[in-house]
Amino acid sequence: MKTIFKNLILLVISVTTFCCKNEKHDDVNNDIKDEVSYNDFVDPFIGTGGHGHTYPGATVPFGMIQLSPNNGQDGWDWCSGYHYSDSLVIGFSHLNLSGTGGSDLKDLVFMPINKKVDLTKDTHARDVPYRSKYSHKNEFAAPGYYSVFLEDHDIKVELTSGTRTAFHKYTFKKDDIQSVVLDLGVATNWDGATATHLKIEDDHTISGYRYSRGWAYNQKVFFVAKFSKPITEKQIVKDGETIDSDNVEGIKTSIQLFFDNSEATLETKLAYSSVSIENARQNLDASKNFDEAKQSAAETWNKEFKDIEVKTKTDSLKTIFYTSLYHAKLAPVIFSDKNGQFRLQNDSIVTANNYTAYSTLSLWDTFRAENPLLIFTDSEKVGDMISSMLAYFDERKRLPVWTLHGNETNCMTGYHAVSVIAEAYIKGIRNFDVEKAYQAVKTTLMQNERGMEYYKKYGYIPYDLMDESVTITLEYAYNDWCAALMAKALGHEEDYTYFHDRSMAYKHVFDPETRFMLGKKSDGITWHKPFDPKYSKHQKETDYTEGNAWQHSWFVLHDAENFVKMHGGSDPFTQMLEQLFTESSEITGDHVSPDISGMIGQYAHGNEPSHHIAYLFNKAGKPWLAQYWIKKIFDTQYNTTPNGLSGNEDCGQMSAWYIFSSMGIYPFNPVSATYEIGTPLFEKSTIHLDNGKDFVIEAENVSDKNFYIQSATLNGKEHNKTFITHEQIIAGGVLKLVMGSEPNKNWAVKK
Repeated sequence: MKTIFKNLILLVISVTTFCCKNEKHDDVNNDIKDEVSYNDFVDPFIGTGGHGHTYPGATVPFGMIQLSPNNGQDGWDWCSGYHYSDSLVIGFSHLNLSGTGGSDLKDLVFMPINKKVDLTKDTHARDVPYRSKYSHKNEFAAPGYYSVFLEDHDIKVELTSGTRTAFHKYTFKKDDIQSVVLDLGVATNWDGATATHLKIEDDHTISGYRYSRGWAYNQKVFFVAKFSKPITEKQIVKDGETIDSDNVEGIKTSIQLFFDNSEATLETKLAYSSVSIENARQNLDASKNFDEAKQSAAETWNKEFKDIEVKTKTDSLKTIFYTSLYHAKLAPVIFSDKNGQFRLQNDSIVTANNYTAYSTLSLWDTFRAENPLLIFTDSEKVGDMISSMLAYFDERKRLPVWTLHGNETNCMTGYHAVSVIAEAYIKGIRNFDVEKAYQAVKTTLMQNERGMEYYKKYGYIPYDLMDESVTITLEYAYNDWCAALMAKALGHEEDYTYFHDRSMAYKHVFDPETRFMLGKKSDGITWHKPFDPKYSKHQKETDYTEGNAWQHSWFVLHDAENFVKMHGGSDPFTQMLEQLFTESSEITGDHVSPDISGMIGQYAHGNEPSHHIAYLFNKAGKPWLAQYWIKKIFDTQYNTTPNGLSGNEDCGQMSAWYIFSSMGIYPFNPVSATYEIGTPLFEKSTIHLDNGKDFVIEAENVSDKNFYIQSATLNGKEHNKTFITHEQIIAGGVLKLVMGSEPNKNWAVKK
């Protein structure tokens, strides 16, 4: 995902090896059994170090609330509000992003403390007077639950969550002051409050709002919080001055509340809304206490993990797999209130009728594997996500690019909502307005924003007219192919021909001399020279998005066989493809994109443009090379430490790659409704499909050394192909792969 910072000095953190999970578990049985706790295999600290940008806090699948610790630190690696290298906390935020390169949200910071503090001073978030040290020795995270001990305040903090309600439990030292600070003015990085409001409604309840401007240009958060004990004293601060009022508005407001200390614990519930305080009040779950909510969250997660069962003798592989499945179900997030209402960027309030609205649509990342995964695990939600896109289309008259808190960030290249919509339709999901969705696809690809006017005029994006021209051209070409397929399925033959012809745009930027995708000038002749395929410049004066020519010259998902021919055939193509993985990992340039990470040669698994590349060996008729390099990615790019992700998690995409690939299949071209066969890690993987059927992938003799496919059968019949169709999977059955330690260069090499 695109790193927004332009002049920020990036902090490169070297995270020491940390063993997250040492417990031994019995193998997950083939049949679902209630006693199996899949939650035990999940470690939310994976990805909180390095450049993973995940958070360890409490949420439920796709939950509206993401309650997590906030270190109060500026910097790219604190995009989620938390980084494992840190040891200070300023509070616990109710909205957080999972694994992105954008630092936004982190709203509604609550902090329990045991002393009175001065809130009138305007300090940076890191320097607030209520912060505390903490140690990882006294920190714990599990699906739906987080706890930590605040050393400076002698308080144990426990957090859990429901869909729209956060639950806090604070345990104070005996006879200590019991106090909670809520600071609506605190902010990190580019986020800043524009207006805030605090009101004490009664002796157990406060409410208010926080308007802010950041990556989400018009972010409005309304909240209601209830405490288990009455408020005995308060201090309210407005823009640096103490105010004697129970109802204040200002740019920055904060409040310190005090409570009776006769009992050691204090519980808090909070719900929020993008619409109003009254909607937040309706969202508040009054039926549960903390322990009940914690149990409910754990049960909800355990049920979610039963979507896919894997069998292996290696505990670490199960930890990586089920943590990946956990990360894949954190986003998109529910955005509509209980009554269906939600706010758009232009401040209009709309109602999700007969669907649940979602936001945090990181489509440049997730169209590749995360959205295809949801078609298997959460198909009923996919139509709701598309209906949400159509609501955003109604406001802006084009499909969303990267939607955050109802705002269009215009972050990243392409229009990958097109892929998500077309894939859902082609794969049989129809619980949305199909014809409206197609018209939204067509309208989006025919408007004149974001370089589309150049693309239509020249057939590609000229480098002298727009930055990131090569990447944009390649992605628009794929978007066109997706639109063409949907048009054909709906009987729009004229549109099919138009978009299919336009999807050949990738040919315009292929340089047959270098065999790289190069920037081409608007004269239609001149290549962008001098040319260095290792050169990277972030965002400005570049032909590539977050990468270089080595990483971006392989994005031809929809016409891969012809792409191989353009290289001169299988041998020269695979020779260059292997060079990608064996070339030195040096990146040249003075302003290199920080997203280039997870290097194997010039292959960069830490960023999404590389994720399909190893499967191109299948398209060139050399599947054993795909198997070799996919195994190398498994071994080097994922582990069970906080540094266990080689790049930004990006709302589930990094994890979705692992989920699919570790089972042995991958949605190389999602809209084609086929899956490339790679190399499985597990003896057995079972996908429990929403239609009640099971699809099983068995890997006979699989081991760390036996990763080459020797033969394959599908439902007992020989399967001599490197792919399997969506139709074959949803019909249920067994794909059996016999594995060995040496490549079988005869399996699945014929067209």
